[in-house]
Amino acid sequence: MIRRILPSLAALALAACATSPRTPTLAPEPLPPPAAQPPAEAPRDIDAARAEFVRTTAQRFDIPAADIEAVLAGAQIRDAIVKAMSRPAEAKPWRDYRPIFIQPARIDGGRAFLEANRAALQRAEDQYGVPKEIVTAILGVETSYGRNKGSWPVVDALYTLAFAYPRSGDPARVAYEDRREAFFRDELAQLFALGKEEGLDITTLKGSYAGAMGWGQFMPSSYRQYAVDGDGDGRRDLFDDLDDVIASVANYFARKGKWQRGGPVMERAVRDAAAAEFVNPGNTVTLDQRVDGLAALGYRAADPVAVLHMDGGQPATLITLEGVAGPEYWIVYDNFKAITTYNISRLYATAVYQLAQAIAGREVDGA
Repeated sequence: MIRRILPSLAALALAACATSPRTPTLAPEPLPPPAAQPPAEAPRDIDAARAEFVRTTAQRFDIPAADIEAVLAGAQIRDAIVKAMSRPAEAKPWRDYRPIFIQPARIDGGRAFLEANRAALQRAEDQYGVPKEIVTAILGVETSYGRNKGSWPVVDALYTLAFAYPRSGDPARVAYEDRREAFFRDELAQLFALGKEEGLDITTLKGSYAGAMGWGQFMPSSYRQYAVDGDGDGRRDLFDDLDDVIASVANYFARKGKWQRGGPVMERAVRDAAAAEFVNPGNTVTLDQRVDGLAALGYRAADPVAVLHMDGGQPATLITLEGVAGPEYWIVYDNFKAITTYNISRLYATAVYQLAQAIAGREVDGA
């Protein structure tokens, strides 16, 4: 059983349940190009920023400042976390990223998880409209079905990124790096609020180097806003209660992602020989096209059967991925954008979708 955060917080009741967004929790902003050989970063004095954090967090969430100070006194700035944040997997091209997730062990593990938890997954699908294979694929991509929930102290991870977010020295990246540090500083504050509300001893929690927790790797703000009690036991436990985990992932997609029940996610497209290059840079997915408009530009679904059932007026856009055999063109829809609220990376969203397809026994494009 997870212990309470501090004796002075133990009597406080469960409060109403946010993500940034991932802000998903889990979904970072697109990265500007890194500078070549950035200069070494000068050491930063965090004392003033930390004091301000304690003051504002205490006021914001009605937590004694001394309790916050007591937790931060044991927190560490970890260089390994700074280095890990500087080299995200999403920097890889699709041809290298895909094999990390679309591979036999993760597909077989997903099928086993789905079968073992079919009832809970079906309840979540019925209630929230999110297919059971999508929820399963999220857990497969995030933690290999609970086998790797992270071993970093969550307090240390968020403390490091809140006060020592990696700086490149590139003037073009200053605003981005400031936003990211502010995001993690807020997530650290949200962690204190989560501990108060759920009766968690936050000093014992383990997660990813970015501070994400549990089977579904929720950031603290997402835990507070989107976690649900899936089995009616009066708790929201995303570490050990699979009913809560499954329902919470589905609720996240329904509420944060605005998942459309029965709607499409993505379709492989073909490009006409005379079609101009479709420019859609960055990671943010903006559905500023229509299916028939993309066809007029020379991009249409590769599957003739899919073409017959497509709504020409449906909002969509096109993304291009660097595949093994060259560029891959994909028409993506609202439900693809919903996946990017979990992690903004287009590679991530494509991997989740393709893993879900494979788990469900459907043919996977690019396999």
